[in-house]
Amino acid sequence: MANRTTPYGAFNFLVNFDGGEVFGGFSDVSGLGTELTVAEYRFGNDKENHVRKVAGVHKVSDVTLKRGILNSKTLFDWIGEARVNGPAAQKSVTVTLLDEAQKPVQSWVLRGVIPMKYTGPTLAGKGGGDVAIEEVVLSAEALELTV
Repeated sequence: MANRTTPYGAFNFLVNFDGGEVFGGFSDVSGLGTELTVAEYRFGNDKENHVRKVAGVHKVSDVTLKRGILNSKTLFDWIGEARVNGPAAQKSVTVTLLDEAQKPVQSWVLRGVIPMKYTGPTLAGKGGGDVAIEEVVLSAEALELTV
């Protein structure tokens, strides 16, 4: 594969759940990230008054998915399943960036995912041509990046 000199666009991507079929045309994915907390520590007898940094807890950022309303209750039903079944409702979610030829470039794999918030569309009688958008916020236990 030739070395690429320009970055990929952020507008070609797929989202799928549990490695299954692609899950209906999301328009936005945000929050893909991970963080390692750092604790500051100083030995009481440190002559240099030096604060040491110690790696702490690893945390995955919450991920928000948005898509136009389809004739589907899948996202809404998933949050209901999570409320009733707890950890048994966990899924894996994969977000795959595509190149201009729709070929996979890299993927973010979220593991131990549970939906934590569902928001339906904002509706307005005055019109304006806006698309009805639903949003789900996901909480994940782990994030992997594959290239």
